[in-house]
Amino acid sequence: MSFIWPFMLALLLLIPLLIVVYILLQRRRQKYALRYASLSLVKEALGRGPGWRRHVPAALFLIALTFMIIALARPQATTLVPSAEGTIILAIDVSGSMMATDLQPNRMEAAKAAARAFVEKQPETVQVGIVSFSDNAFVVQPPTDDKDALLAAISRLNWQRGTAIGRGLVASLEAIAEKTGQGGEINLNPDEQNNSAEPQPTPMPKGKYQNAIIVLLTDGENNQWPEPVDIAQIASDRGIRVYTVGVGSEEGAIVRIQGRAIRTRLDEQTLRTISEMTDGIYYNAQTESDLVKVYENLSTNLVLKTDKTEVTAYVTAIAAAFALLAGFFSLLWFNRLP
Repeated sequence: MSFIWPFMLALLLLIPLLIVVYILLQRRRQKYALRYASLSLVKEALGRGPGWRRHVPAALFLIALTFMIIALARPQATTLVPSAEGTIILAIDVSGSMMATDLQPNRMEAAKAAARAFVEKQPETVQVGIVSFSDNAFVVQPPTDDKDALLAAISRLNWQRGTAIGRGLVASLEAIAEKTGQGGEINLNPDEQNNSAEPQPTPMPKGKYQNAIIVLLTDGENNQWPEPVDIAQIASDRGIRVYTVGVGSEEGAIVRIQGRAIRTRLDEQTLRTISEMTDGIYYNAQTESDLVKVYENLSTNLVLKTDKTEVTAYVTAIAAAFALLAGFFSLLWFNRLP
């Protein structure tokens, strides 16, 4: 919790001072009682006094005063709230296996239809980019809020050969870095990485994220370098969550490409690992309706940010409740009618 006016908390020093004053008043009261021995007769006539109960209203009042002072400092609570802003990269597999017809009319057209519906639902403050990957990866549309450009980019997607999930993630990360200025180009040459004198960026603390995410959709097994898990670690270090969507099943499906029958299998384990490493979520879509539901869920849950919300009203309500209790017990115990 933080405070907009923290200097007001200095008034809390009044609380121990008031406690000392109250204790001194109680001792003074006892001294006066000892001066008049005849008061013992009055005490016996009145019966048993309030005892410890006389301290309750004062204690409740001091608690109420404490919360009132805290309210004056205007406290803020830090929470994760839905944010209608950020950058989303849709990384779509366009390998030949996406021509399988277990989704109608085929996997690619079903994925494109779901992506269009997703784009159309986004507010203007959300920047969406499109990356296509097969044996290589390309930024088809850099992040933008121009929905016509995004829809046109999705319509241009066409099938290619190979499945390079790692390169799809690399292109997505670099598109985010170019848009947000956080990250930079990823060097895929391990020899150059080892010999590079440039300092590597410090990984973001666990649980801290950029306001940018990647939605990775694929229906096959990775068969190109680099390894997707290695790139997922880079995404995790940059604070970018990856939500993975697997189309199909582990058993796979037969697809005919240029007269050849090819079986394509979904590597769910790799996709789960990518999402877990980056604190994203893995979804499996085996039908057109499943794919639409995935994108609908993503449109409401993906973009979150840390925000500070002022909670002065709640603290004031607590202070008022304690003040009312103090007044209630005071009237109940010490101001009853005969």
